[in-house]
Parts: sequence; structure tokens; C-alpha cells
Amino acid sequence: MTSDTPTPWSVNLITLMPEMYPGPLSHSIVGDALARGLWSLSLTNLREFGIGKHQQVDDTPYGGGAGMVIKPEVMDAAIAHARAQTPGAQLIHLSPRGEPLKQHHLIEFAAAPLMLMCSRYEGVDQRVLDAHNVREISLGDFVITGGDLAAMTIIDGCVRLLPGVLGDAASVAEESFGLHEDYQHLLEYPIYTKPAEWQGMRVPDVLISGHHANIDRWRREQAEAITKARRPDLWARYLVRSAGAISSH
Repeated sequence: MTSDTPTPWSVNLITLMPEMYPGPLSHSIVGDALARGLWSLSLTNLREFGIGKHQQVDDTPYGGGAGMVIKPEVMDAAIAHARAQTPGAQLIHLSPRGEPLKQHHLIEFAAAPLMLMCSRYEGVDQRVLDAHNVREISLGDFVITGGDLAAMTIIDGCVRLLPGVLGDAASVAEESFGLHEDYQHLLEYPIYTKPAEWQGMRVPDVLISGHHANIDRWRREQAEAITKARRPDLWARYLVRSAGAISSH
């Protein structure tokens, strides 16, 4: 790597399931970017920092209750190891109680090294989260068995934003939650390909008209209609933004 070559984006995963990786991350566009050195993946096996003969990583919760909790000294040691491997990385804990993941988070995370804590059981002792000022992120209002699948989702979303990963930057800009300011807060418009007619259904005439202004107008109208029907929260934000844009002129 020459001095003119950008440093690849790096992510370090603290996990009890290192055998899960790279898994889906080794395939398709994300896997190709990994093979080309556009990003790098490091694994920190939490079990290696377990205590005693059986490498214990968890214990029962104070105050009673179901499940087990990852011990603070175990996670603390793993974090120290991961930080030595990935200096300057932002530390994220995947947790159902975290901030709901949005596209702006992925844009932020793709701009600097990342460290992801993939806990299991009932989670991690709060003291280690407080000691390291850990940021918590959630995929949504549901619970899965651990943070690894959530981590893969975040990595996938970040990698596709990296320079050189996608061939057409416009495909990122115009998709749902894209980067292009004209489509902020709008879901993606319907898309079609050949043949022009399939099972009696035709592609909208405007898309094969060659009139780009009309195509742009149709796409905007479709995006607005879909967003209004499916995501009233986004639609409200879009209306506020549009009103602000009008008043600024």
C-alpha cells in the first residue's frame, strides 16, 4: 500500500462466536470489497478472556432474574485487546435498548474505525458499559439471540458506503434513506426492468418515454406517495424539510 492509497476502513468484533465470520460478509459486493482490501475485519474472541479453567465469561444477575450476564472484567479485557488492534475505533454495543439504527448512523460509522460488542445471554454488566462510555445501537424493537447478526447488518450498511465499493454512486443517493438531498426522508420509488410487459402488466409509459424531466417528476411523486402511505413519521419530516427549503428561497 502506497502513501497515496487510503487506509481501508476497519472493524473489530468482540464476540463469543468468531466462527460466524466472515460468513455472509465474504459474499457479494461486501465480500468483493473485503478481498480488494477496501475494508478489514478483526475478531476478538471473548472466550479467550474468560476466567478459570473453564474460561467463564458470565454469571448470574444480582437481584435475581432469568439468564446470565457477561462479567465486567472479562469484557473489559476484551475491549483493551480490541483497542490495541484497532486504535481510535468508536465502541458500539448492539442492544435492543440502544438508539434505533438509521442511515445517518451508518454514514457516521463508515467514516472511522469501528469496534462492535456482540454480547449474548442477558447482556453485559452495566459497569463496563459506563466505564468505557459505550454507545448502544439497536436494529429495532425486537430481540434476537445475540449481537452478531446485528453487527453484520451494520458492517454491510457501512461497507457499501465506502469509496470504490459500489460502481454507481447514484444508486446509493437515490435509494430509500439515500444521501441525495432531494430524496432525504423519502422511500425509494418503484423500479422496473425488461421486458416492457410481463403477465399482462406494463412498465409505466413515462419510464420508456426518454423524457428525463418527466421521469424525474414521476419518480418523485411515487416516492412521496409511498412514503406518505407507509411511513407517516418520515413523511412528516419530509414536509418540514420541504417547507424549510421553500422559506429559504
